[in-house]
Amino acid sequence: MDRVTEPAPAVVKSDEEWRAQLTPAEYQVLRRAGTERPFTGEYTDTKTVGVYACRACGAELFRSETKFESHCGWPSFFTPLAGDAVIEREDGALGMRRVEVLCANCHSHLGHVFAGEGYDTPTDLRYCINSISLKLVEAE
Repeated sequence: MDRVTEPAPAVVKSDEEWRAQLTPAEYQVLRRAGTERPFTGEYTDTKTVGVYACRACGAELFRSETKFESHCGWPSFFTPLAGDAVIEREDGALGMRRVEVLCANCHSHLGHVFAGEGYDTPTDLRYCINSISLKLVEAE
């Protein structure tokens, strides 16, 4: 496999700085690639109009118009806000082949993206994102 060089994050903090800024649960998901339990997240069923930003750095990631009900237990989106808003990388953890999704601005873990699951969306992609990784900025 060819190794793709990821751009350096714009926001760089020490581990101590991240721990001071984030709650223990946020830190576990955003900085240690953890996963919140399904159907427990703040935004799983939210239909509020706005933009979902990275909880760690505030970078805008997804628009509410791209959120859909996948019934998987986590907020699902069919495309990021912009092509460069997220980084996708191969993830072989837990013995599975998945594609991890990170905030391009601070490289915090957001979730995973899945393709070809038959969702009736314009992209047939499901960005399965941890609610705890996001902060909804409601539209005015």
